[in-house]
Amino acid sequence: MHLQRLLTNHRALAFVVLLVALTGATGQPDAAEATESAPSGDPSSASWTWPVEGAREVTEPFRAPSHEYGPGHRGIDIAAPVGSRVNAPTDGVVAFRGVVVDRPLLTIDHGEGVVTTFEPMSSTLTPGSVVSAGDQIGTVATGGHSPAGDLHLGVRWNDVYINPLLMFGEVPRAILLPCCE
Repeated sequence: MHLQRLLTNHRALAFVVLLVALTGATGQPDAAEATESAPSGDPSSASWTWPVEGAREVTEPFRAPSHEYGPGHRGIDIAAPVGSRVNAPTDGVVAFRGVVVDRPLLTIDHGEGVVTTFEPMSSTLTPGSVVSAGDQIGTVATGGHSPAGDLHLGVRWNDVYINPLLMFGEVPRAILLPCCE
């Protein structure tokens, strides 16, 4: 009985893998697809610069929600002392600056459906300001879910949150291993 169930599970898994391979992914990404590829489709082609100076230390990783309103961490938290300079990771236009709930934030539209949000961050920029990669866009502030000394960076692609590390070319591709032996 156990062997029969195991064979059935392997057949089902093989069918799903074959179905995915044959249909491919098209259109707007869902939450699961969004965590696997950057907007270019190839994370290794991303050319963003890290937004803070110093060591690249992620204190809280991206955790994709299982559905649109599910729990997760829709970005990464980066170690950065309060008052540290924050730079634009790539070119864009400021879409929003203000306080949401208890945290100051800045949102930049980078075109092609890519939007970044930095929080908590103080900035003097105004919506419509054009920024280039490396330009100072503000300084790390306090407030929100991140402890003092952390900067939260969220990235959306076509309104779906993706792992920001994809844009920096730092997420290795997942390798599927055999399920059950």
